[in-house]
Amino acid sequence: MLESIIDFMRNTGVAALILNARAAIDAGNYLQAVGTPLMIIIACVLLYLAIVKKFEPLLLLPIAFGMLLANLPMLPDSSAILMHTDLFTEPDLMIDGHLNIQRIVSDGGLLDLLYLGVKLGIYPPLIFLGIGCMTDFGPLIANPKSLLLGAAAQFGVFFAFGGALILGALGLGFDVYEAASIGIIGGADGPTAIYVTKTLAPQLLPAIAVAAYSYMALIPVIQPPIMKLMTTEKERKIVMKQLRPVSQREKILFPIVVTIVVALIVPDAVALVGMLMLGNLAKESGVVDRIAKTAQNELMNIITIFLGITVGATATAESFLNLQTLGIVVLGLTAFCFSTFGGLVFGKILCKATGGQVNPLIGSAGVSAVPMAARVSQVQGQKANPSNFLLMHAMGPNVAGVIGSAVAAGVFLAMFGK
Repeated sequence: MLESIIDFMRNTGVAALILNARAAIDAGNYLQAVGTPLMIIIACVLLYLAIVKKFEPLLLLPIAFGMLLANLPMLPDSSAILMHTDLFTEPDLMIDGHLNIQRIVSDGGLLDLLYLGVKLGIYPPLIFLGIGCMTDFGPLIANPKSLLLGAAAQFGVFFAFGGALILGALGLGFDVYEAASIGIIGGADGPTAIYVTKTLAPQLLPAIAVAAYSYMALIPVIQPPIMKLMTTEKERKIVMKQLRPVSQREKILFPIVVTIVVALIVPDAVALVGMLMLGNLAKESGVVDRIAKTAQNELMNIITIFLGITVGATATAESFLNLQTLGIVVLGLTAFCFSTFGGLVFGKILCKATGGQVNPLIGSAGVSAVPMAARVSQVQGQKANPSNFLLMHAMGPNVAGVIGSAVAAGVFLAMFGK
């Protein structure tokens, strides 16, 4: 009986916390010794931001709870461990550099099995399918110039890519694959950032996912100062003409044409853009309402849970508490700011070219955070002119940004895909 009690005590989380800390101290890794408590605190802070501050709660909440589950104190050989990141990162546990699916199925925990959807590139395209079912490309079709604003807003992606390469050259350790993964944060598109990172730099996935979704949630805080800095009060007061009506035929042809064009130019972007357009075609065709409703509701919700909790579970102390994570946070913010900057600059160019018919504020909506970025343009426009209604005009570059970020991801995958 006494031995059973002793065995029970040895298998508690408290015992695991003490033993793991002692092993880390003996190895001279003092940060790792306090890594578990620190990660639990970080997870609780993210849960607070998701629940109380409502910062992207649909994804930040499962990400934070996945982080919490992965960092609960347990002994290394405990059968209760839900996520074994070494199965996805250690070369010795793979077969010729590829995942050992049979070993993951036999030895992995619940989150290991769900994480296969991330590693195999299944979840992000399915998220895009749901987004497509919820997206109205009418404003973009009615004002094709919006596509240029969406493209201009990808400036931050390539700016941060260059910045990461420079930091890598200075010794921070970012190679070209990691730089591409960090740069894509500037597109303000979480699924796209995850899709690129899981292929090019899976070791950075936790930090990049948290940074991408955190900055998406902070759009109402980050963008307005840049918008005021880059535009004059006169420009912010510009009232744009009402958009022309878009026929159903145009809305049906648009996703088909875009898929073909993207496939011909950037084939690596088809997984994302193709699923986005499939969802939109299901919505606009009106002949598969059951599929469209399932994709934007039940399927979207299920995949969001799986994606969030498994990405969060990769954020262990070893992968998250380092200088690289700090660099990713700083570069991610830089990328996002410069994406907003790029969209606004091109918005000002269009304003001049059209004789003042385009309000430059809609350029900031070129980042792909739909529809939050468009709402920020609307709010700032109404602050300058209460009779100004920019929401539908801003939705054009906003949905163009979704396409633009996916195309930027395709470019990186085509250039650096392993």
